[in-house]
Amino acid sequence: MPGYEVETVTHHIGGSDYRIRALLNRQQFSDPDGSAERAGVSPASWPLFGVVWPAGLALAEEMSHFPIAGKSILELGCGIALSSLVLARRGADITACDHHPLAEAFLQHNVALNALPALPFRTAPWLGPNPLLGRYDLIFGSDLLYERNHAALLAGFIGMHAHPVSQVLIADPGRGYVSPFSVLMTALGYVRSASTMPMANSIGMPDSRGQLFSFTRNH
Repeated sequence: MPGYEVETVTHHIGGSDYRIRALLNRQQFSDPDGSAERAGVSPASWPLFGVVWPAGLALAEEMSHFPIAGKSILELGCGIALSSLVLARRGADITACDHHPLAEAFLQHNVALNALPALPFRTAPWLGPNPLLGRYDLIFGSDLLYERNHAALLAGFIGMHAHPVSQVLIADPGRGYVSPFSVLMTALGYVRSASTMPMANSIGMPDSRGQLFSFTRNH
């Protein structure tokens, strides 16, 4: 037994069904060899990677029709990586990354579960350096700015791994740390725009605070 419980659920995204193995709930925890602790994953945050969050669902729906032709794409802090699976089905040049020690195993299981083509994964802590990761035309993620220090960490990571001409998409449920992140992205030469992105709240009801932030840099 792995020490944690899972479930397989089906999500309907962009007209297609995706079967996803996820953690049974947010109370799961197992780190028998200390690999999560060494990666900087605390017991409280350990299960967060293995849950399909409302912002992740909303972003996956966006990725089901977002323009991808000719773009190298990175899902940052992918967690269960539903958006990456959606893009893989569309034939995108997509790489997923996370620093949780179980993220890759869950991703590859779900790739096989949905009969999708191979999907590259990279272990990539935001503090880096991550010399094998390279640079990308489009970097995206969902619900990434949920702690005070995440704005600086995320902007620093993007500075190392985005092409000079690039776009960054962040689906945010209203956590409150987008403003300092936007200031840092402006310093990197990005221009911000935002649109409403409907999401569910913790009990499954619609929540109007969700937004999709787009940062573009054209030089």
